[in-house]
Amino acid sequence: MKQKTLEILEFNKVKSLIALEVISDLAIEKVKQLTPSSDYETVVHQMNEVDEISHIYNQYRLPSMSGLSRVQPYIKRSQIGGTLNVQELNAIKALIQVQNQFKTFYNQLVEDEEAVHYEILDNHMQQLPVLTHLYQSIHQKCDTQDLYDSASMELQSIRSRIAKTNQRVRAQLDRIVKSTSNQKKLSDAIVTVRNERNVIPVRAEYRQDFNGIVHDQSASGQTLYIEPSAVVELNNQISRLRSEEATEVQRILAELTAEVAEEAEACLISEQIMGHLDFLIGKARYAAKIKGTKPTFSKERQVYLPKAFHPLLDRETVVANTIEFESSIQTVIITGPNTGGKTVTLKTLGLIILMAQSGLLIPTLDGSQLSVFDNVFCDIGDEQSIEQSLSTFSSHMKTIVNILEEANDKSLILFDELGAGTDPSEGAALAMSILDHVHQMGALVMATTHYPELKAYSYNREGVMNASVEFDVDTLSPTYKLLMGVPGRSNAFDISKRLGLGLKIINHAKSMIGQDEQEINEMIASLEKNAKRVDDQRIELDRLVREASQIHQDLSRAYEQYQNMEARLIEEAKDKANQRVKAAMEEADDILKSLRDMRDQKGAEVKEHELIDQRKRLEDQYEAKSIKQNVQKQKWDEIKAGDEVKVLSYGQKGEVLEVLSDDEAVVQMGIIKMKLPLSDLEKKEKAKTQPKKVVTRTNRSTVKMELDLRGYRYDEAMIALDQYLDQAVLSNYEDVYIIHGKGTGALQKGVQQHLKRHKSVATFRGGMPSEGGFGVTVATLK
Repeated sequence: MKQKTLEILEFNKVKSLIALEVISDLAIEKVKQLTPSSDYETVVHQMNEVDEISHIYNQYRLPSMSGLSRVQPYIKRSQIGGTLNVQELNAIKALIQVQNQFKTFYNQLVEDEEAVHYEILDNHMQQLPVLTHLYQSIHQKCDTQDLYDSASMELQSIRSRIAKTNQRVRAQLDRIVKSTSNQKKLSDAIVTVRNERNVIPVRAEYRQDFNGIVHDQSASGQTLYIEPSAVVELNNQISRLRSEEATEVQRILAELTAEVAEEAEACLISEQIMGHLDFLIGKARYAAKIKGTKPTFSKERQVYLPKAFHPLLDRETVVANTIEFESSIQTVIITGPNTGGKTVTLKTLGLIILMAQSGLLIPTLDGSQLSVFDNVFCDIGDEQSIEQSLSTFSSHMKTIVNILEEANDKSLILFDELGAGTDPSEGAALAMSILDHVHQMGALVMATTHYPELKAYSYNREGVMNASVEFDVDTLSPTYKLLMGVPGRSNAFDISKRLGLGLKIINHAKSMIGQDEQEINEMIASLEKNAKRVDDQRIELDRLVREASQIHQDLSRAYEQYQNMEARLIEEAKDKANQRVKAAMEEADDILKSLRDMRDQKGAEVKEHELIDQRKRLEDQYEAKSIKQNVQKQKWDEIKAGDEVKVLSYGQKGEVLEVLSDDEAVVQMGIIKMKLPLSDLEKKEKAKTQPKKVVTRTNRSTVKMELDLRGYRYDEAMIALDQYLDQAVLSNYEDVYIIHGKGTGALQKGVQQHLKRHKSVATFRGGMPSEGGFGVTVATLK
C-alpha cells in the first residue's frame, strides 16, 4: 500500500491504539511493522487467526503476558560463549513461565470443549517446545537480583562464612562504639561501611586514640571513618571470601548459560510464538473496544459493509452507514451538502479496507463481505502547496495523474470533490471524463461531488450508482446518513420555507425551474424512503440467515452426538449383558466341576453328555449383537401423539412424539429418539408425576485464574482459599485474582493476612481499577 494512503486514512492512529493493548516489546515491534497485505491467502489466514483469538478473549480470562520480553540478544550471547547475568536469566525464565501458563490454559480449554475448534492457535501450541527443565534450573538458583545461597553447596558455605565473619566484626566494633570511654570521641555510636569495609565514625581530634586505617572523611573534615586494627584481618578475610563468592557465582552463571545455549533454538521459537500471541491478543482487545466483526473474503470483487462506522470517531455519537457496491456496480458517486459526511464515508471505506487486509476485525455488523485489493488510492483533502506554487486544483490534478498511472482493475480509488477548484462546467466535464477512464480501467471507485451534472451521470453509464448524504429540513442540519442508490436532491425551497421566506416568492421560484426538475426531486424523495426500508430489510434478512445457519450447525452437531451416544449405549448394554453371562458360565463351570467330583467320589448317576448339554445352553445365552427383547404385544389400543407407551423390544418406557402414515411412530426414550413400528408399542396409562427436588451434580471443573469469595463466611472463605491456592500452584499459574468484594473490608483484610502467611504466595497487591479495584486482591505465586 502507498504510504501516502496510510497517512491520509490515518492508519497509523489505529496502530497506535493497538500498541496500547499489547504487553511486550516483541508485540509492540510487530504493531509498528503492521501493514496491509495484498495477498489473498495471507489476508484470509490473518483474519481467521485474529478471529480465533477474539472468540477466546471474549469468553475467557486469558493468562497474563506480564514479564514477556525480547530475549533473542541473550540467547545469541549464550551461543557465542558469553555469560548471562541473573536479570537476563530471569527474562528467559519469565518467557518460559508465560509460555507454560498459556499452554496450560489452552489445554484446559480444549479439554472443556472436548474438541479443537481453534485450528490455527492449536498449530501454534503444538510448536511450543518443552522448556520446563530449563525453567526449573533458573528458578531454583536465581532470585530476582542474585543467586540463592542454595544455588550450590560451595556458594552456601562461602556465604555462611562471610556472614559469620561479619558477625564477629560487628561484635568487636559494637564493643568499641558502645564503650562509655569512647562516647565523646565518636561522631555517632554506629557501625557503618566505607569501601566495602566495616568502619566507625571518629571525631578528627581523637584520631590518635584509635589505631587503624582511615578509609574516608566527612565533607567538613570533622569526622574520620576508621577501620580499627582489631578488625582489619577479619575484614581481609571477608574480602577474600567475597572474591571466592564472585568466582563461584560466575561458575554457576556459566553453567546456567550453557543450559540456555543448549535450548537456544527452542527458546527462540518460544519467543517468536509468544510475541505473536501477545500481538494477536492486542488485536483482539482493540476489536472488542470497537465491537469489530470478521468479514468474509471473496476472490470475486465485492464490498458490503453493513452499518459501518469510522473506528477513530466517538462510538457513542458516530452514525453507522451501510456501504455497498452491488455486483454490477463499479462506481459510486456521493452527492449532498457540505459537512454532511461525504468525506467521512470515503475515509471509513478506505480505512476499513486497510484494517481488513491487515488482519484486524472491522467496525461493522456481522455479515460484511470484501475482496482483496492490490492498492487503495486517495485524493482527499485540500492539498494546496505554497512551496510548489500549486493551487488546490493543480495539486489535486497532480495527485490524480499519479493515481491514474499506477491504478489497475484490482484497485480501490477514493476521489473527494472530484473536479473542484475550477470553472464548474469544465470541472464537471473533467470529472466525468476521469470517471469514464477509471471505469474502463476496471477499478472500483467512490467519489464525492457538488456538481449537479454528475447526478445524471449514473443514468447514462452502466455500472455507476448514485448515493447521497441525508439532510434534515426540520432541524436544518445533516443527519450523516448515507443513502445508497439515491442521488442528492435540492432542499433549497424547503430550507427557505423553514427560515421564513414568503410562499409567494418560493412558488414563483418553483415555476421558474420547470416541471421536470420538480418531478425529479419528488422522485428522489420517494427513492430515499424506499432505500431506507430496503436497507433495514437487508440487514434483518442477513441476521436471520446467519441465525438459521447457526441453528443448522447446532442441530447437525447435536444429531451427531445423539448417534454417538446411541451407539455407545448399545455397546455398553452388550458389555454388561456379556459380563453377566460370562459370570454365569463361570459359576456353571464350578457347579459342573463339583458334580463331576461328586460322581467320581460317590458314583452319582450323572452322565457326561448331560453336563455338556447344560453348559451349551448357558453359552447360547451370550449376547452377540442385539439388546432387543422378543416380547409379544398384549394390548392393541389406538396409539396417538402424546401417549405414554412401553417399547416391547427394548423393555423401556417412552412418549409418542408423532404417528407416521406407514404404521410407524417417532418415540422419545429418555435422550434417545427413534422411529419404531406400532406393533412394538404398548399403550400405558399416564401417571401423575410429583415434582421432585433436583440435586445437581457438579463435575470436577478446571482451575480458573480467579476465585470469587463473595457471600462466603470467613471460615469457609479461608478453607476455599487454601484449596484454590494449592490447585493454582499445580496449574503453574503466576498471578491469580481473589475476588472478595468491598463491603466492610473484613473479608479483604482476612484474605490478605492469609496470603501473607501462605507458603505458596510470593507477593500480593490490591487490584487495579481495570481489575476490580479494592474488591480484588492479585496474588503472585512462587
